[in-house]
Amino acid sequence: MKVTVCIGSSCHIKGSRQVVEQLQYLIGENNLGDKVELGGTFCMGKCQQGVCVTVDGEFYSVSPETVEAFFTENIKAKL
Repeated sequence: MKVTVCIGSSCHIKGSRQVVEQLQYLIGENNLGDKVELGGTFCMGKCQQGVCVTVDGEFYSVSPETVEAFFTENIKAKL
């Protein structure tokens, strides 16, 4: 599974660094490092909806406050 987080300026201001750090922690905590590839990218073109995250090409809007629920529903549940 490929998870990509936007680290462009707009998403950075909205907390992309915290989203990346939390996802790294959750992936490690759940021993999913061999199943989930976490990467970063610059602008996905949906700045108003940031922090922009894709899971295998499917778009999601995530915030530092919703990242745990996002991980459970859209990453862990699909593996």
